[in-house]
Amino acid sequence: MSAKKGLRFQTICFVIEGLNSFALVVYFTYLYFFMRARFDFHDKANLALAALLGFVYIFTAWQAGRFAQRRGYGNALKLGFTIMILSLAVGSQLHSAPGQILAACAVTIGQCFTWPTLEALVSEGETPAGLPRAIGIYNVVWAVAAAAAFFSGGTLIEAFGFKSIFFLPVAIQLVQLALTFWLQKHADETARAAAKQPPAARPPPDPNRPAPAKTKAFLRMAWLANPFAYIAINTLIAVLPGLAARFHLTPMFAGFACSLWCFARLGAFVALWLWPDWHYRFRWLVTAFGLLIVSFAAILTAPNLAVLIASQIFFGGAIGLIYYSSLFYSMDAGEAKGEHGGIHEAAIGCGNCLGPAVGAASLQFVPQYTHNGVVAVSALLLCGFGALLAIWKTAR
Repeated sequence: MSAKKGLRFQTICFVIEGLNSFALVVYFTYLYFFMRARFDFHDKANLALAALLGFVYIFTAWQAGRFAQRRGYGNALKLGFTIMILSLAVGSQLHSAPGQILAACAVTIGQCFTWPTLEALVSEGETPAGLPRAIGIYNVVWAVAAAAAFFSGGTLIEAFGFKSIFFLPVAIQLVQLALTFWLQKHADETARAAAKQPPAARPPPDPNRPAPAKTKAFLRMAWLANPFAYIAINTLIAVLPGLAARFHLTPMFAGFACSLWCFARLGAFVALWLWPDWHYRFRWLVTAFGLLIVSFAAILTAPNLAVLIASQIFFGGAIGLIYYSSLFYSMDAGEAKGEHGGIHEAAIGCGNCLGPAVGAASLQFVPQYTHNGVVAVSALLLCGFGALLAIWKTAR
């Protein structure tokens, strides 16, 4: 593949990724506002819904990554976008809570075919020197789109109603599907041209690369830490309507006030992309995990908007480093990038499920305590912190 064609191919991958991030953040973030407004879903019910969607994500993402590795990245993307388009279109016409829950599960299944595939597409064929750049751009692109969607989603709802969380993603995904057909056609042509060329020489090993035992240890630690970051994220998103009600915020102003952590995560991604010396440094990962625990508790127990906003800066920075570590080590530690991407996403699903499930259970069984959900999820995060230290001690 020529440099020009390769750049165009990767650029289209990044465009698809950014559109995917925007569409899914609009839908999944404001779905909880929709369920609260239409079906009186309060914190416990929304947490239970988030846990269910996380449970679906765990197993589907893992298998979707294997599907992409074996059946082709283009086929995986087309399947994922088609499932999501149909599910959102049907969901926009449903008027019952069970119907919306089933539609959300179907959208979750569809997105599982996209993220591992996109991660593999931007990483495949990269040299050890080029991989950090590709992962850096990938993280910045989806984080920019996610922050924009989080920030503007409430405004879209107030301007166009809750139907916008269905129709806008459908329109975006139709564009993504068209781009995927172009991408697959281009990839097939490139593969046929490459088959006629002599095999390229493998680059010499990097003398500064960590030993295999160290890379595997960091991969295990990152795969452990990332679910706990998503435990915090999805617990926060599910109770966001309740948090907005506590501070008397409309969906629009909730989007403004509670999206700062997305921009802080974006800032962390840019910094980590430009400064690679954090790679395979345990102190950065363990510090981020500690900040995650403290900032999460501070956000959900904030007595005023100033504390809520300030805590999000540390929260976004912490989850930025944890997510970046998981994706970078997943792509850096092996050749089966589709499968590794699936495992990375399945680990996210574990966090998506476990955090909200613990929060919902605490509200069900000990509802008399105001912050019992925060305490239960924070205790779960502390368990993860202990497990991280245990893996590092064993690896040393």
